[in-house]
Amino acid sequence: MISGYAGGTKETAKYDIVSTGRTGHAEAVLITYDPAKTSYGQLLKIFFSVAHDPTTLNRQGPDVGPQYRSAIFYVNEEQKRVAEAYIQQIEAAQVLRNPIVTQVAPLDKFYTAEGYHQDYAVRNRANPYIVNVSDPKVEKLKKMYPGCVRRKKQP
Repeated sequence: MISGYAGGTKETAKYDIVSTGRTGHAEAVLITYDPAKTSYGQLLKIFFSVAHDPTTLNRQGPDVGPQYRSAIFYVNEEQKRVAEAYIQQIEAAQVLRNPIVTQVAPLDKFYTAEGYHQDYAVRNRANPYIVNVSDPKVEKLKKMYPGCVRRKKQP
């Protein structure tokens, strides 16, 4: 998993510019996976049930702005179809109190974030955001999908 930006241009793919909310970028992660081991559908389940609140527009936890929008950037038409169908299933099941606002958009280009963003949680264990937001999500992931968690080594 690589931290980065999607939805904007190369020239504006820098944290200090993205954080203004005026670049078109969303803070994103690039996930590389083996479809023989993990399906795209499984990744979508985790995204919608653990990673964030897909019903909150331009906000994730304490972070606010369009750079924090809920988005799935697909790389092919099959991913688009599956993501849209998954959203429709969740909406039809009425399991969420509010409508899903997740954007489904083509991944034109992914820009890797600065080095200090990579493995941020591992390197910043005492950071209040990590302790209060990230760590509880990891614990939820471990409980809901125990086979999907691989421990990263300390740098």
